[in-house]
Amino acid sequence: MVTLRGNIVERISDDLYLFKDATGTINVDIDHKRWNGLTVTPQDTVEIQGEVDKDWNSVEIDVKQISKIAK
Repeated sequence: MVTLRGNIVERISDDLYLFKDATGTINVDIDHKRWNGLTVTPQDTVEIQGEVDKDWNSVEIDVKQISKIAK
């Protein structure tokens, strides 16, 4: 399990989003049920917890929990 803190900057497809932090960007897979009614903008800092999902040609994070960090 990994924990990342940064921003969701783009929705790529239904459950796939682009996450950005100080180290770069990575695709994150967030099932609809994981949002729990939470809405975020690219300016909102979020913390995500999930599992690294390595494919033969890509790496993404399968998000298990997401929360908005207060500024």
